[in-house]
Amino acid sequence: MTQPVAFVEISGVAKRWNGQLGVEDVSLSIPRGAFVALLGPSGCGKSTTLRLLSGLELPDQGRITIDGVDVTNAAPSDRNLSMVFQSYALFPHLTVSENVVFGLKVRKVSAPERKAKLQRALEITGLLGYEDRKPGELSGGQRQRVALARAIVANQPLCLMDEPLSNLDAKLRASVRKDIKKLQVDLGITVVYVTHDQTEAMSMADIVVLMKDGRIQQAGTPEELYYSPANTFVAEFVGSPPMALINACDVGEFDGVEKVGLRAENITVSKKGKGRLTCTVTECEFLGSETFVGLEHKSASGLTLSLPGLHNISSGETIEISFADKDLHLFDTAGNRLANHAR
Repeated sequence: MTQPVAFVEISGVAKRWNGQLGVEDVSLSIPRGAFVALLGPSGCGKSTTLRLLSGLELPDQGRITIDGVDVTNAAPSDRNLSMVFQSYALFPHLTVSENVVFGLKVRKVSAPERKAKLQRALEITGLLGYEDRKPGELSGGQRQRVALARAIVANQPLCLMDEPLSNLDAKLRASVRKDIKKLQVDLGITVVYVTHDQTEAMSMADIVVLMKDGRIQQAGTPEELYYSPANTFVAEFVGSPPMALINACDVGEFDGVEKVGLRAENITVSKKGKGRLTCTVTECEFLGSETFVGLEHKSASGLTLSLPGLHNISSGETIEISFADKDLHLFDTAGNRLANHAR
């Protein structure tokens, strides 16, 4: 049976500047209607990948297709996409309505059609009643909604978003995050979303693409990255708290295994003399429904215990912990995942 053609296909794309790596050998297939998050630390290549997809940069090698059309060297205006930027990119002297329909006027869309599209976009984004306000009279969340409304009226099947929530406070980010996800589902558009915030990526995306040093480390569902990290970088990046890594020789005999990974929720406290590791408490972080207890052991990094409710354990106190072999994630000397019993 012939596999369906991906809506967006990035094949072996590379971009370098004066010998400096931007991205290298990036390949990614994006289904129509998917929400894809490009995730990673600063300088990992996620924004470069988005700019290559948008046409703001052209690749040194590789191929990009959108809806079966080769757009590798096409101008942004020929790619049938819209963009939402971190800076909102609103005209300060124009009203909300004028900002939203600006692109339609440039493309000479008729006044009746502009009015209909504007009305729908304002309804969807909750901006009815704000039509005549200038950006300076709006909150950060409202400005971001104006940018979203402008993307909606463009009516393009592909929308690229470059860290659109980074200028908002935590409460607004959570609210607008839900708005964006609902809009994507309701409109049936394909979204490629750049972020350094794993909470955004894990809560919004169907597919998370984690990058490091210009290369894709793993692409999959949020569950796949959390429960089956491809390597130690993914293991330590994904999750809050991240996965702890322990020298394999200190927890058992595993052929060809250098490190074992362990999630906080899979660790239990043991009675004295009954645990697998004896650790020193470094800190307690109370978060309401649970307390994270930071632990120190000479053979481990990032070791954290998750306990329900409030717990006050003094720094410097010694506790013993246990865990099941089935919950261990096994990694070889190169840091790559090995087959094991973990989900």
